[in-house]
Amino acid sequence: MKGHLDQRNDPPAPAGAGLDDFLCFAVYSANHAFNRAYQPLLEALGLTYPQYLVMVSLWRADGQTVGEIAGRLDLESSTLTPLIKRLEAMGLVTRRRSLEDGRQVHVHLTGEGQALEARAASVPAAIGEATGFDRRAVERLRADMARLRAALRR
Repeated sequence: MKGHLDQRNDPPAPAGAGLDDFLCFAVYSANHAFNRAYQPLLEALGLTYPQYLVMVSLWRADGQTVGEIAGRLDLESSTLTPLIKRLEAMGLVTRRRSLEDGRQVHVHLTGEGQALEARAASVPAAIGEATGFDRRAVERLRADMARLRAALRR
């Protein structure tokens, strides 16, 4: 959503429907609620939400290329590069050009970036608790959202 609601692309809603009747608004407002829930947790780590996502990606597989991270996060490399440069300035990652292909840049965790994972370990549980959902409900919702995302990409 680019800052506006486009009712033409939303599933049909009853005549005279309000915002709460639109699926797009439910997703949009839930996203804002997630951001508010994450904000104090990530502030304590010195990270923004997009920076946190990059770090989570690297904690799972260090040394990814900028393009691999961008693909995983569904971002353009040009959007991701300044974010990675900020993480590098913070001492959490380093960037290295590929020796095989100079166009590719690999992103590696520093010792400080690796250590941050332990400090961030409580974030998923805190967010899980904030939702009020049990594990099965979260898994169902995550699967539904993945199907929704795939359908909208088609």
